[in-house]
Amino acid sequence: MTQDADVLDRRALNRALLARQLLLERSSTGAAEAVEHLVGMQAQAPDPPYVGLWTRLSGFEVEDLSRLVSERAAVRLVLMRGTLHLVTARDCRRLRPVLRGVLERQLSGAFGRQLTGLDLTEVAAHGKELVEKEPLTLGALGARLAEHFPGREPFALANAVRNLEPLVQIPPRGLWGESGQAVHTTAQAWLGEPLDEDESPDATVLRYLAAFGPASVKDVQTWSGLTRLTAVVRRLAPRLRAFRDENGVQLYDLPDAPRPAGDTPAPVRYLPDFDNILLSHADRSRIMTEEQRGRVFTRNGLIRPTFLVDGFVHGMWRIDRGRDAAALVLTPFAPLTGRVRAELVEEGMRLLAFAAAGCSDPEVRFDEGG
Repeated sequence: MTQDADVLDRRALNRALLARQLLLERSSTGAAEAVEHLVGMQAQAPDPPYVGLWTRLSGFEVEDLSRLVSERAAVRLVLMRGTLHLVTARDCRRLRPVLRGVLERQLSGAFGRQLTGLDLTEVAAHGKELVEKEPLTLGALGARLAEHFPGREPFALANAVRNLEPLVQIPPRGLWGESGQAVHTTAQAWLGEPLDEDESPDATVLRYLAAFGPASVKDVQTWSGLTRLTAVVRRLAPRLRAFRDENGVQLYDLPDAPRPAGDTPAPVRYLPDFDNILLSHADRSRIMTEEQRGRVFTRNGLIRPTFLVDGFVHGMWRIDRGRDAAALVLTPFAPLTGRVRAELVEEGMRLLAFAAAGCSDPEVRFDEGG
């Protein structure tokens, strides 16, 4: 059943988002195709994209993504909002030029004073030469840059290179269960191909709508970090369909994108840390309340793992590990019915079979006092 009304209420927006995010039912698409459909997956830590794909795809295995990373078909680098994302190699080449201005502005805002008076083009060129000669951690890169630019703060110098050059983190970083510091080289050196030359945001805006719409201009800007997108959306308007939310905010969408009815059943789902579904709208009411956001988003920038009930955030989860045991601990934000508890346990045991494979004593527990 398709939602055709000009006004989309909260539940209709929720179901549209779940459908675009492959969360109403698991998709049979491949890992690379899913990562591209989602326009990347936020990846401050290596493991969340794996859980994010497991909860969205049928039959997903760790090796499906590890292989992409090992074979240079997927990479991790700073992109939308100036945060670390896992994207396909093709999207690395496409998205990084579009977001160049975002990363330059972020650099100026975070490190402008420490970099005052420097020729940043020279800093970036020297850093590029260093990491293409030998992949480096940001700490090592900053130390070597400080030798060339004495008196300058190494961390600021390293971030100048990371924001001005497309530095990718190379394996084993990004592989499931692997540890160690992130080591960087340039995307061009790692992929063996140049970045695209097209910096127009038009295609990126359309892809955002396919994965997160219907959405307002402010939503698109929140997700991407891009500014002045009103003119872009106006230019794209003949290709879009207009809606409004319950507060009268103008929303845009692709005409043929799925917009299920608000009463469409939604299964329980487990979302990993930093899942983009929680980060990609200015108005997050389609997925969580402001009170819940205050509990899920920590002051030091962490986004805790959550679970969905009836399509909306209903609590947080963590896995406590012992020598041979693993407990999935659920902290609900509100009372749960017996039926929902049973669904969470059933899906939670599947999550443990994936995320704690080989554990001989898995269990799901509820922390009602959390």
